[in-house]
Amino acid sequence: MDVLVCIKRVPMSGGRFILTDDEQDIETKRLGFTISPHEECAVEEAVRLVETHGGSVTVLTLGVPEAAEQIREQMAIGADRGIVLETDGAEWDPQATAGAIVAAVNADDSSFDLVMFGNESADASGYQVGIRVAHALAMPAVTGVKAMSVDEAGVVHCERPSGSGKESFSLPLPAVVTVKEGLNLPRYPSVPGRIRAKKKPIETYTPIRPDSRLRKTKLVVPPTQGKQVQVLGKGADAAPSVVEMFKQIGVI
Repeated sequence: MDVLVCIKRVPMSGGRFILTDDEQDIETKRLGFTISPHEECAVEEAVRLVETHGGSVTVLTLGVPEAAEQIREQMAIGADRGIVLETDGAEWDPQATAGAIVAAVNADDSSFDLVMFGNESADASGYQVGIRVAHALAMPAVTGVKAMSVDEAGVVHCERPSGSGKESFSLPLPAVVTVKEGLNLPRYPSVPGRIRAKKKPIETYTPIRPDSRLRKTKLVVPPTQGKQVQVLGKGADAAPSVVEMFKQIGVI
């Protein structure tokens, strides 16, 4: 089976986020980049499916040319080829992003049996692209998947949490599935895997960005919660205050 996994290059979330002066984008000069944990699980699951059933894994991304770095990382764990839809770095809205992915799928020589996404990207968290792609390709879709398998009859079986239970779905291939972190434990790229990844093909295309039907007003960085320190005293004289504080927080 042939699997396509769509990923997005996003800033690492460990650092401090600073906005550009026009409040339209995140200043990325001093940030590292990665993909979302959901997408890491999507690539891992695609590789496992191909290891079981045969076929190939293609990883696609829409973004700057440097996004090939993230493609190579996924090739190092087993993806076979990559596609970069190169842009100038400006954010594409979900409708335009889905349109570019659909055009790439239709133009590709492969007939993908399964198209996989992370449930949402780690930056915009739009939850829309996978569903839009499924609708445009006339494929059945299920979102928020935490367990999945494909049987010999060409049916993908998926489960997702629902309240205190779970929901089960069975979709005929080809289909679109969006997955969540926890679906599996992604493997770490090995040194031999990284060497092999350098020899795998990455195709590049430049999609035409349509006029956006959405308008971004501005981005806002949420305020951080300040921390306070209260000095209760020094030496033995602080003991009564410490006991009183323990009583207030319920320790004694």
